[in-house]
Amino acid sequence: MSDLKTPDLKLPAFRNEPYADFTQPATRHAMEAAQEQVRALLGREYPLLIGADKVFTEAKLTSLNPARTEEVVGLHQKATPDLANLAVETAWANFPAWSRTSAADRIRMALRTAALIRERKFEFNAWLMFEAGKTWPEAEAEVAEAIDFCEYYAREMERLSGSQDVVQLPGERDELRYLPLGVGIVIPPWNFALAILCGMTVAALVAGNTVVIKPSSETPTIAAIFAETLLEAGFPPESFCFLTGSGGSIGDLLVAHPRTRFISFTGSRDVGLHINELAAKHQKGQVWIKRVVAEMGGKDAIVVDADCDLDAAVEGVTVSAFGYQGQKCSACSRAIVDDKIYDEFVDKLRDRVRKIAVGSPEDPANYMGPVIGAGAKRTILDYIEVGKSEGRLLTGGGEGPSGGYFIEPTVIVDVDSKARVFQEEIFGPVLAVTRARDFDDALAMANDSQYGLTGAIYSNNAQHIDRARDEFFVGNMYINRKCTGAMVGAHPFGGFNMSGTDSKAGGPDYLLLFLQAKSIAEKLRT
Repeated sequence: MSDLKTPDLKLPAFRNEPYADFTQPATRHAMEAAQEQVRALLGREYPLLIGADKVFTEAKLTSLNPARTEEVVGLHQKATPDLANLAVETAWANFPAWSRTSAADRIRMALRTAALIRERKFEFNAWLMFEAGKTWPEAEAEVAEAIDFCEYYAREMERLSGSQDVVQLPGERDELRYLPLGVGIVIPPWNFALAILCGMTVAALVAGNTVVIKPSSETPTIAAIFAETLLEAGFPPESFCFLTGSGGSIGDLLVAHPRTRFISFTGSRDVGLHINELAAKHQKGQVWIKRVVAEMGGKDAIVVDADCDLDAAVEGVTVSAFGYQGQKCSACSRAIVDDKIYDEFVDKLRDRVRKIAVGSPEDPANYMGPVIGAGAKRTILDYIEVGKSEGRLLTGGGEGPSGGYFIEPTVIVDVDSKARVFQEEIFGPVLAVTRARDFDDALAMANDSQYGLTGAIYSNNAQHIDRARDEFFVGNMYINRKCTGAMVGAHPFGGFNMSGTDSKAGGPDYLLLFLQAKSIAEKLRT
């Protein structure tokens, strides 16, 4: 890997991408124009990308708008096992040349990717609205995060390029260099169809690896647009392959392939565990232990202490639970409230949640859009029925507007800590509220979970806050603020236990997951 000493790549300090202000008429009109521009592109067909070849298959995958289920967003190919095998072999064949590309060149490509997304931010926003059901602010935040990942990982590669500082023994020249791993399989989720895809892919590419991108079948169009952006930014077609299709048909093959060196995955617990198990099994011809980087969801709690700003807690719980329809691994799905303020909190929460507008994400007046698909809608409604038997329905509980996969924001109170809706990840707009005897009880219930991703505490009690810092067992903990909205650079993101491998995306450790260290010691002549 080349030493990075070129003066033109002394990058300024990282700064998060600012959000657009849609209260400004000109900005709002620009977003509306982007919606119309993207709507005119709906229904196009996108190929697989394997090396320099564009591949079309007989079987097709159709992506629909979850807010208008009759509207086709994109038409995609269904990769076969033979094509998946070809993609990995192609990435393997291209790895030696790509890994020798200078770090400076790869950094420039990452920065160019950020620039292109920034230039087309409103277009990417619109794609997220149409295919992922994201509202204006949710789409804007996600596209900004994608830009942040590119900018941040470019700077991290600058830091990790060349020889690293190590102790110099007398009579030796000692150095440490970071090398790329090889072929990676990138499996992003649908709920952050651009940001997480972008972060995992750019991290692997800027480190010098080749990758095979296997996007979610719920949001393949956004992934295809991103792949086109990578090519335009200068990443050569030999550096990555792009495969759409059924995970059941090609997923295991990609993970198990002996040429696969690492898997970067974000998704459900069960799929993540299966990937980890499959990757751990040695395959004939495999000469390494595969590395798995996994983020697998959460059942995140907000503790509302007796002494707190109650209105701020109600607002924090509401936006954490129902932003993007609760379809975030960081979403609050458990509110644990001290008995002294429980009844008042519940009354205020009911009034606040009933103000949430549900409808098309194209309309900025709506806070909640649709859930991602018919299967998700069925599962969530089934959980609501379970919740009705496990607690008291406070508000919501039914379907939303017709024409899409809409569900009302739902709150179930008086839930026991062992109830299914308290323990199981629902991944939808359903909040369970539980009464705690005191802070000790609240903290114990918050930690009574197989997951450990995000959590928050609302409290004015300094002793309780300090205890939460030490005892609240989550990878991302927040104090007197919502438990969603991690910012690249400021809040490295990743959780404990069944929430994954605590990979800390957007942090100073993340790029090391796609590199391996080589120590070199040279004896000097006297």
